[in-house]
Amino acid sequence: MINRSYAILGTGALGGFYGARLQQAGLDVHFLLRSDYEYVKQHGLVVESPEGNFTLPQVHAYKNVDQMPNCDVIVVALKTTQNYLLPELLPHFKNPNSIFLVLQNGLGIEPKVAEIVGNKLVMGGLCFLCSNKVGAGHIRHLDYGTITLGEYSAHYQPSGISDRLREIANDFESAGIPIVISEDLLLARWKKLVWNIPYNGLSVVLDARTDELMVNADTRILVEKLMWEVVAGAKSCDRTIPDDFIPKMLDYTDKMKPYRTSMKLDYDRKQRLEVEAIFGNPLQMAEQSGVNLPLIDMLYRQLKFLDVRECK
Repeated sequence: MINRSYAILGTGALGGFYGARLQQAGLDVHFLLRSDYEYVKQHGLVVESPEGNFTLPQVHAYKNVDQMPNCDVIVVALKTTQNYLLPELLPHFKNPNSIFLVLQNGLGIEPKVAEIVGNKLVMGGLCFLCSNKVGAGHIRHLDYGTITLGEYSAHYQPSGISDRLREIANDFESAGIPIVISEDLLLARWKKLVWNIPYNGLSVVLDARTDELMVNADTRILVEKLMWEVVAGAKSCDRTIPDDFIPKMLDYTDKMKPYRTSMKLDYDRKQRLEVEAIFGNPLQMAEQSGVNLPLIDMLYRQLKFLDVRECK
């Protein structure tokens, strides 16, 4: 295995977990941090997980991107609300063979990254992960962890499976992270929205955990109706989500440990919500094809109101 170097831009619940697992597996990993920098520089990272707790007492920690080496794979794990930083961060990595891997929620992120990095390879990853950051340099992994990987090509055209994609997948699998490889990144992103839109949105608007949304008959019906609207949104982009996918997502969530979604955690901390990436961009894509998604649109408007009123 070639020891590729990884830069983790955003060492939170997601980037911190996956980056730590990659380092634990022996890969060369470099972490960009903000508020946690001093603590992690001195004490490293701690990961609690049902798959085994571990501590990395020493990590390559950086407060400024200009101090980071030119890594082979740049993992964009920031919240999409921080993507205004990308034109400042991404041009630092000048290796002509660098791969930019976007591990973010929502739609429409890869095209913006591609505009910044030019002809370098951009990949997207959809993370089915229950993980929280519970303290400085302290990640608590609760459940799941699979990443669906796909290459981005202009206008989200299906791009097949390249050797480079398989190599990145192998690195993550060597760290014990389950990987699904997709030939169609846009379809994979719509499939992730089947979960993200109902649970992230309703968890904020209704102040509820995933288990609470599932055990109540009315909210379960609402979850499922929102899921079917996501399927209609995907169809407006000529992407077909199989009929059995929604029952699978409901079953996964039934079996999931009680979980506060990432958007709910952001809301409780009065941090900006990823409203545009998860709700606004999919709505816009569907509307461009003449398809209205009224339940998702209502949730979008409610979240925008709460985001402006409650979040910094």
